[in-house]
Amino acid sequence: MLSGFFIFNAKGEVLISRLYRNDIKRSLSDLFRIQVVSSTDVRSPITQISGSTAFFHIKHENIYLVAVSKLNVNSAIVFEFLGRVALIGQSYFGRFDEAAVKANFTLVYELMDEICDFGFPQITEPEALKMYITTEGVKSEKAVLEMGKQIAIQATGAVSWRRPDIKYRKNEAFIDVVESVNLLMSSKGNILRADVSGQVIMRAYLSGMPECKFGLNDRVAVEGGEHLGRIVPPTISSNKKGGSSTVDLDDAQFHQCVKLSGFEESRTITFVPPDGEFELMRYRSTNNVYLPFRVNAIVDEFADANHVNYKISVRSLYDAKTYGQNVVIRVPTPPSTNATKIKVTGGKAKYVGSENAIVWKIARFQGGQEYVITCQAQQGESNSKKPWSRPPISMDFQVVMFTSSGLVVRFMKIFEKSNYQSVKWVRYLTKAGTYQISFLPPLQI
Repeated sequence: MLSGFFIFNAKGEVLISRLYRNDIKRSLSDLFRIQVVSSTDVRSPITQISGSTAFFHIKHENIYLVAVSKLNVNSAIVFEFLGRVALIGQSYFGRFDEAAVKANFTLVYELMDEICDFGFPQITEPEALKMYITTEGVKSEKAVLEMGKQIAIQATGAVSWRRPDIKYRKNEAFIDVVESVNLLMSSKGNILRADVSGQVIMRAYLSGMPECKFGLNDRVAVEGGEHLGRIVPPTISSNKKGGSSTVDLDDAQFHQCVKLSGFEESRTITFVPPDGEFELMRYRSTNNVYLPFRVNAIVDEFADANHVNYKISVRSLYDAKTYGQNVVIRVPTPPSTNATKIKVTGGKAKYVGSENAIVWKIARFQGGQEYVITCQAQQGESNSKKPWSRPPISMDFQVVMFTSSGLVVRFMKIFEKSNYQSVKWVRYLTKAGTYQISFLPPLQI
């Protein structure tokens, strides 16, 4: 499969070269250095050089791992192999960088002979390799230092992300749950995409070394959730996708300060926070998405009269106590539009020629309300013979104290040995990601 394998440093100098077949020469390394390492316009990890020769490369630490082949190979397998090489290097040397390669030339060559035979990957599992190649690698100074820090943290319980002598006159903790909701609706009214990407951002202004705990409403009913201190849960509309009131997170990523031992059982997140602002959690949800707006859009094209009529209604689906702000609806118009007649029941709308769209702005959109826009776009003469493609309507908005995933912080507790009083705040914000709605099929006039 592979004709050869090279390791380059950041300057393009060859550290390791291993040829598995006789169809390439070591001089090919000069081409890679000129075409890839020295070039500022390389965007692809696969580079075709000198006819049928393909270079597959990844950058790990301060070195390039490069596989060379003259055959029609499976690219995914090659990159999996390169990733495995990096993993093996980390297992043997602690930190797989230029210093580690220079200090372990013999061992690296021995590993390359063992993991690849005549260009075909063989054993790439580090623990299995250690049964055959028992030579211990020389670990770099950085790897030894990092291992020492980890051992010290485990032995002393110290945290590297926070100083122990922090003091505040007023102890406060702010949690912001910020979600981006994405929607793509077809011209038949079918939802092609509906998902939520969310962040839990915390700002901690707390003295000492506090331990924080807060719980999410995963597998817990949204309405009537517990809250304490000044935490206020969002008001969720009863209009639910799928008819369920639970929150299903497809995946979640946490800051290194979080202790994950109790999360799977009780959905309680325990951590010693860094000082100031940091991203505590990032998550994604595709089930039971609460859409903040419902849009019905009808367009009628009158070919003889040379104009297009629109009727678009937008209704907010969240509770009446909640409101949306900075709502902007962009209604696309034909490129040949030269005049418009617009009437709205709320907000302001105008035609923007540079965007080929009618821009409808509503500064404050109360929950449970519906606004309608009716407009007519006059078309001038056009040299283009292509029919208008009717691009989808796009929306931009922010809805305060509302979450499209239904995620709610059930409680927030702060423990510190001095037992001081703290004030806790939770805020919720849902904003538009890619929120697009296609027009309903036009009426035939």
